[in-house]
Amino acid sequence: MDITNYNREAWNNYVTQKVRWTIPVSEEEIEKARQGIWSIVLTPVKPVPHEWFPHLNGLKILGLASGGGQQGPVLAALGAKVTIFDNSENQLNQDRVLSDHYNLGIKTIQGDMKDLSVFSDGSFDLIFNPCSLVFVDTIQPVWQECFRVLKPGGILMTGLINPISFQFDPDHQPLQLIYKQPYSDIHSLPKEKSDALIAAHEALEFGHSLTEQIGGQLEAGFMITHFYEDVWDGKKLIDQYLPSFFATRAIKKL
Repeated sequence: MDITNYNREAWNNYVTQKVRWTIPVSEEEIEKARQGIWSIVLTPVKPVPHEWFPHLNGLKILGLASGGGQQGPVLAALGAKVTIFDNSENQLNQDRVLSDHYNLGIKTIQGDMKDLSVFSDGSFDLIFNPCSLVFVDTIQPVWQECFRVLKPGGILMTGLINPISFQFDPDHQPLQLIYKQPYSDIHSLPKEKSDALIAAHEALEFGHSLTEQIGGQLEAGFMITHFYEDVWDGKKLIDQYLPSFFATRAIKKL
C-alpha cells in the first residue's frame, strides 16, 4: 500500500466530514491574534507556551503537515511569513480560504513531509509541526529534512505521540497491553480490524518509538530545549493512566 497517497485521501475525506483537526480558526481568533492575544497547539489540549517562540513579526515559518487553517492563520496574523506544507489539498484549502479573505499572505504547498526538496537549505527560521508523524511509516527523513531547511539556530516545534498508547486496545476496559512495538495499524491489528479501517477510509497510523521520535531529532543534529506532555481531552480512558502526547522544542545547532 502507498501510505502517502492513502492517507492523503483519508485526510481529504476528513475535511469533508469536518473532523476536529480540519476546522479553521474563526474571524474572532484572527482578529485577537492581530491584537497579540493568541493560542495554538501542537497536541490536543495544552497551548504551546509563548516563550517557546521568538519575536514573530517577519519570522519565516514552515507549518509542516499543518494544514487545516488552525495554526498558520494565527501565526500569519501575528506578522510571520507563513508557508503551509501538507499532504492533503483539502486541508491546504482551509488555509488558502482564510489567507485570501483576511489578506494573510500564506503560501501553501502540497507534498510528502519526508521530502522537502521544494525548499532550499536554510529557508526557514521556525518549523511548526503539530502531531502528524503518526501518519508516515518512517520519520528519520523528516528530521533530516527539517534540519536542512532550517537556518542555523532555527527552531523545530513538534507534537508527538507516546508509543505506549498504541499498545492498548482503546475499546477494552480496563486497559490491557495487547500490541507489541513497533506498532502499525496495517501490521499490528487483526486483519479484520485493519480491513475495517481501510473500508471506512480512516487514516492509517504508526506508533514510532521514543528512539525514533526523540533520538531521531538528536541524530539529525538538533538540540532539544523544552518538553511537555498532554492528554487527548481528559475524557478518554487512557487519559486516566498516562498522557498520550508530548511536545518538543529543538534548535538546529550552530
